Amino acid sequence: MTPVEQLGRLMLELRQSGIADNTVLNVIERVPRDLFLADHFKPRAYENVALPIGHHQTVSQPLVVAMMTQALELTDRSKVLEIGTGSGYQTAVLSPLCRRVYSIERHKELLRVAEQRFEYLNIRNVTTLAGDGSEGWPEQAPFERIIVTAAAIDVPPLLFDQLAVGGIMVIPIGVDEHDQRLTKITKTTEGAETIDLGGVRFVPLVAGDAHIK
Repeated sequence: MTPVEQLGRLMLELRQSGIADNTVLNVIERVPRDLFLADHFKPRAYENVALPIGHHQTVSQPLVVAMMTQALELTDRSKVLEIGTGSGYQTAVLSPLCRRVYSIERHKELLRVAEQRFEYLNIRNVTTLAGDGSEGWPEQAPFERIIVTAAAIDVPPLLFDQLAVGGIMVIPIGVDEHDQRLTKITKTTEGAETIDLGGVRFVPLVAGDAHIK
């Protein structure tokens, strides 16, 4: 099967799995996922699976990327905080759908490579930071949208504080990697409204200083 055929099959699978936002689907179809993978994983770029990117991290499966992006309900005015840049693939999907992405990654080597990919793709509305994602980015708060690509035990209070009223956070919640729930949280004047989007499996959200390597 050619890469074009593999991509076509993936897009059909996303639609059949409930991804109905054509704007999100169009972006996923355009972003070259193979660019965000090591050479030996490139032939699998358009399989609907998570793949390793080093440092015990993965690039999420396309269905999960699509689900999270769709749940954010992005507009071209949205200011987005992303916790966990990773390979930069999710960031590249967010970029055309919002005003600006502020992305934090604790593994400096992953961030360096992701920044090179953004430069290659001429992505100009992403600002990055090597640091502790659980603390968010208070200097740039509030954010209309927050996406967390690592699982937390509960909603991190510092991140919730940085979410604007009316804003949306999408985050995996759960201690056990076999019992994580993708959760959509809308901040209200009274507190929060939550929606369970289904089971997922993410690496844990780790607090602490950025890793040099």
